[in-house]
Amino acid sequence: MRLFQYLLFFLGLIFFGLGNAIAVKVKYIGLHPWEVLNVALYQHFGFTIGTWGVVCGLVLILISFFIDRRYINIGTFLNAISIGPIMDFFLWLDILPKASNTWIDYLILLCAIVITGIGGGMYVAAGIGAGPRDGFMLSISDKTKLSVSYARIIVESLVLIIGLLLGGPVFIATFVYTFIQSPVFQRSLKLFRILVKAVKKKMDKGRHSVAL
Repeated sequence: MRLFQYLLFFLGLIFFGLGNAIAVKVKYIGLHPWEVLNVALYQHFGFTIGTWGVVCGLVLILISFFIDRRYINIGTFLNAISIGPIMDFFLWLDILPKASNTWIDYLILLCAIVITGIGGGMYVAAGIGAGPRDGFMLSISDKTKLSVSYARIIVESLVLIIGLLLGGPVFIATFVYTFIQSPVFQRSLKLFRILVKAVKKKMDKGRHSVAL
């Protein structure tokens, strides 16, 4: 069962990294606030976009450690160090669709958002642990007594402002990202949680049969 969970977890990370990489290809129409920050840091200081994703993830884990370490586990670290390199790998392959500066770019971004939402639902449903950003949101929510939604809005707004001041790609898509990605994430999470439960039930039944 644990093997299946890790398989689903890493498959989710791959989808998430792929979605981010596709979105970066059409970044001129806007990115998610965290990616706006990562791209801005890349433009100013070099390295890669994925490297800055790793750095930001580890910084959030460090902050969460002092605020509320309950949300930090092996899955949090695996998420923080994996998605960035996966995204960089897909960008390095240079096989993703490039910006055409037409309406097709919006379709490309929509596909990227859907893929990212599916990937997020997969790795969360695996039950290995929350990502560094999710854990940070939960920590802030617990400490401030704000709802998770409000905590997310506040944190991502601050991240967006910092990214904007650094010259990150902020445009129309930045402000509609969550409205598309969140419903996809919720449906994906629900579907894969059902799958995980079904696999667990089947394996438990198999062990019970062997015991008899």
